[in-house]
Amino acid sequence: MFTISEISKSYGSKDLFSDVSLTINRTDRLGLVGPNGAGKTTLFKIVMGQEEPDSGMVTRQRGMTLGFLPQESAPAGEETVLELATATQEYDPNGNQDYDPSHFDGSKIAKAKRVLKGLSFRETDFDRAAKSLSGGWVMRAHLARLLVQEPDLMMLDEPTNHLDLETLIWFQSYLKNYPGGIVLISHDREFLNQTVTGIVEIRNGRIWTYTGNYDTFLEQRDAQETQQMAAFKNQQKEIERLMLFVERFRAKNSKAAQAQAKLKQIDRMDKVDAPEAAAKTVDFAFPQPEPSGHRVVQLKELHFAYGDHVIYEGIDFEATKGERIVLVGPNGAGKSTLLKLLGGVLEPGQGERILGYRVKCGYYAQYRTEMLDMNRTVLAEALDTDARVTELYIRSLLGCFLFRDDDVHKKVSVLSGGEKSRLALVKILLNPPNLLLMDEPTTHLDISSIDALVAALSEYTGTLVFISHDVHFIRALATKVLHVNAGALTPFAGDYDYYLTKSKADSARAGLTAGGGKDKAANAKPKDRGLKDARPVEAAKVTGKSHAHPVKGKPDPAVDLRRALIDQRKVVSDLERKIEQNEERQRTLTVELEKPATHTSPTKIIALTGQMREATAHIEKLTLEWEEAALKLAELEKGK
Repeated sequence: MFTISEISKSYGSKDLFSDVSLTINRTDRLGLVGPNGAGKTTLFKIVMGQEEPDSGMVTRQRGMTLGFLPQESAPAGEETVLELATATQEYDPNGNQDYDPSHFDGSKIAKAKRVLKGLSFRETDFDRAAKSLSGGWVMRAHLARLLVQEPDLMMLDEPTNHLDLETLIWFQSYLKNYPGGIVLISHDREFLNQTVTGIVEIRNGRIWTYTGNYDTFLEQRDAQETQQMAAFKNQQKEIERLMLFVERFRAKNSKAAQAQAKLKQIDRMDKVDAPEAAAKTVDFAFPQPEPSGHRVVQLKELHFAYGDHVIYEGIDFEATKGERIVLVGPNGAGKSTLLKLLGGVLEPGQGERILGYRVKCGYYAQYRTEMLDMNRTVLAEALDTDARVTELYIRSLLGCFLFRDDDVHKKVSVLSGGEKSRLALVKILLNPPNLLLMDEPTTHLDISSIDALVAALSEYTGTLVFISHDVHFIRALATKVLHVNAGALTPFAGDYDYYLTKSKADSARAGLTAGGGKDKAANAKPKDRGLKDARPVEAAKVTGKSHAHPVKGKPDPAVDLRRALIDQRKVVSDLERKIEQNEERQRTLTVELEKPATHTSPTKIIALTGQMREATAHIEKLTLEWEEAALKLAELEKGK
């Protein structure tokens, strides 16, 4: 449907793309990934015609329809929610958005109502004015409009940001049966794993395409980088080997022609570049909170209700030092309410909340609204910390959470909700409390920022209680799971995979909203994951060989030298033959790894990469032996 041909795009001195090409077909389900600032949203805009590339062209199939959901905002006026969901949206040839809610199609009403209900709208919402909704619900209404319209190609920029967990699961399921093409940007790895069949990565000004979901993409990219590094190192070794011969024998008349041939061989080589390093998580040594007592927070016989709606009746809960507890359970079960009760944001009707010795509590959702000075700049707000850190350190941390260059001079008051959330995270990490309560901390973060947050919280020495629908984030951090449902708290004394096993959830995502009550799993011990068998490492054997010939009568030095030369030349020749055999094997493996069909099988890629490592190891070993043998041969030839 779309073909991007050799496009380039720059902003000032920064090159986003350089001669990149991409084809998007009607049945494609593509995830667009890459570090922040790589150009994902810009590529979206180029595809939609909202921006022009500096060079190259975008070809769009005649008559195809295109739908787009932006990340942050979309228009809402006097039209009702139902009218918005049944409206049409097109893009003219100049890329301008032509949105008119008056395009009301009665035949779409039944479908629109089903989609709106799937996105958690109530029937009483259908006739509400769209402009009366919060920003997140307006985005849901526009998402409903796209699903009802069913464009040939739907482009979604972080579509899960405004969805609760149960709605996300419905949306994920809906996309699996969507009849058109989909290209989406998302920070949610599990969502990508469940919805896409291909990954387009933007990195270092280039586009890389992969078959499979996000986890498969990571495996393929790692395997490719391993293979490329092996090929690069092998070629460098080969060049060094050839240059060793050249340097040693170029001045010798009998070897000059061979030395020149080696130089020409180097020149003819198709040089392998070192792999471009993928964006890595920034490594920070985050300040740590002061230690607390063992018992961090308790809830005793606690009752809480919103008016006549009882949420908890006589619950008990305790968190101890160093625990990382994730709260899971259906929507409306009271997870956020429990977090607010633990943080002292809500007061219980009965019962008590008890903080332990020297406990300082921080509640993330409250922090961003009450602890940010709207009149300061981002940098000034981050510098307002008791932590003993430099401005350079703080700027680096801000960059890790997407505040770069002039962004640090923005006023806090003009930041979006997501930007305020990220700034609040920076402040928490700079001066963390020893009891940290976090409600959906990964919302509005890209994948590299989530990795940075995981790295920080992995080193965090305090107690963490959190809610998240990011399965990767949960698996990376949670050491205990607390299931919340129908006013009951059921602890699982193990990590998230242990909980999934005990709860018999259908999937990792479904486990987050699973219902159910207390069972034997509450007191079960985590299963023994075992340790890998310790394998003894055999010490390298050092052997020595004597090259002296046994004395049989009077020795003849000239005969011995000729024999030694013959033997040593054979050793060098045999080693060169073995090196060439392994190089041929390596070339064959490289051809296999470069075949498109190979990338449909992660198992095959991993197997081929293992064989590549083995061939490379043989070449390195043989090259070292050849160097020693070549040196000895040179010494023997000097003695002729």
